[in-house]
Amino acid sequence: MTATTTETTTTEAVQAATSKAAPEEAAPRKAAAQRKAAAPRKAAARPAKAVAARKAPAKKVVEPARVARPELKTALRTIPTDRIDRDENQPREVFDEEALRELAASLKEIGQQQAISVRYVPSAKRYVLISGERRWRAARMAGLTEMHAMVFHGLDGGSETLETFERSVAENLSRENMTPLEEAQAFQKLVDFGLAPEEVAKRVGKSWNYVDCRLQLLKLVPAVREALLKGHIPVGLAWYAAQISPANQNAFIARWSRGQFNTIRDAEMFCQKVRSEEEQAATQSVMFVLAEEAPTPGKAGDSMFPELEADVDRREKIISDRAKLVGKIGKLGAAGEILQEIASMDPDELAILLSGAHGGIPGNRMRIDHLRQVATKAAQNLAKAATAATVRAGALRVAPDAEATQTLDTTTP
Repeated sequence: MTATTTETTTTEAVQAATSKAAPEEAAPRKAAAQRKAAAPRKAAARPAKAVAARKAPAKKVVEPARVARPELKTALRTIPTDRIDRDENQPREVFDEEALRELAASLKEIGQQQAISVRYVPSAKRYVLISGERRWRAARMAGLTEMHAMVFHGLDGGSETLETFERSVAENLSRENMTPLEEAQAFQKLVDFGLAPEEVAKRVGKSWNYVDCRLQLLKLVPAVREALLKGHIPVGLAWYAAQISPANQNAFIARWSRGQFNTIRDAEMFCQKVRSEEEQAATQSVMFVLAEEAPTPGKAGDSMFPELEADVDRREKIISDRAKLVGKIGKLGAAGEILQEIASMDPDELAILLSGAHGGIPGNRMRIDHLRQVATKAAQNLAKAATAATVRAGALRVAPDAEATQTLDTTTP
């Protein structure tokens, strides 16, 4: 019984040991099998990547070849006058013949004192002016065969390049040889190169306001441009004229030519009022157009009754307010008589009378000074009113749509 039990126990122990060792031996075998199975998959994956790389090869970026810009060189030389050409795009166009003759006489007498600037054109073996055209013209009149010049090599394009054109504009402005319209055209070309007006002002050494005022002159109609070019109208007044419509510019210059403005300031106020009327008319979808013939001076106010264009209520108010204002202005006669009396008194007597009065001489003088200031402002406002009356009396308000309809009605059979 004991032997049998011992044998059974031994057998069970052997079996347990055998079953325990089996998993330990199977684990290495399983790992080896997994490594063998994974190896073919990795090997297969590597060729796939290689094939993909061959199908989509990396593109090579080829940078464009850089064109070397010619090096800019300058040299002070003496060159033949007959080998110098004018730049057709030079900003200055008008030259005073009398001034050229005077300069030619000076060149003949003492010679050339300042060199001109030119660029060399290798293909033509000639020189094109950058600055100094006035001296070049005078040199030809004087019969000079050679001129001193600062020659630029490698500066291609002439005034079609910003660098060269800017140099030409700056040189002419510094000598004050350009007309206002030439300056305007030169500034506009710099704007066309892509510069803002503020940048143009910095580059030519002028204020932004100066540049902007010149650019406004390009809006002038031919008749006003001609008057400005010939000196018949000051540049400041031309700027005011440029602010109104082309049709009204022609009407304005006709009035100016007939001498219908007492002063330049009157003409400026006239343009300002026309501009104001144009803006107001635009809000009503109509056009404000000056009549071709201006009303007779001094009769514009007599022939204009603005209350006739208003409705009944507005008309009655205009008539009532007019009567009140005229009555107040009539009372100014008494103030004028008082001032006339003070002006004619003996200064010593005036000092005795006012020294003991309330406020004394300083206080009463301050009151009269105040009246003088107010009277000045009133006179200025009346001048503006006179301009407004003249503008309105010599103008029409036209509705473009209505005008077009009337034209169609008259032309349709």
